[in-house]
Amino acid sequence: MGGASIWHWIVVGLIVVLLFGRGKISEMMGDVAKGIKAFKKGMADDESQAVQNQSNEPARSIEHQPGETAQTAQNANANKAG
Repeated sequence: MGGASIWHWIVVGLIVVLLFGRGKISEMMGDVAKGIKAFKKGMADDESQAVQNQSNEPARSIEHQPGETAQTAQNANANKAG
C-alpha cells in the first residue's frame, strides 16, 4: 500500500489548480518552453561561433626529423617562431 493511486494524483492536481489557477499553469509552461528554445538557440550560436573562430586561425604544422626527440623538436619550432 506504499504506492500513490490515481486518486492521490487527482487530489494533488486539484490542489495545484486551486492554488495557481489554470491560466497561471499554462503561462508557466509557456515560459519554460521559451526558456528551452532560447537555451537551444544559444547553444547553436556558441557552436557556430567556435567553428568560425577555428577557421580564422592559421594552420599550424609540426616538423619532425627522424631521430629527433619531442623536446628538441619543440625547441626548434620555438626558435623558428621567435
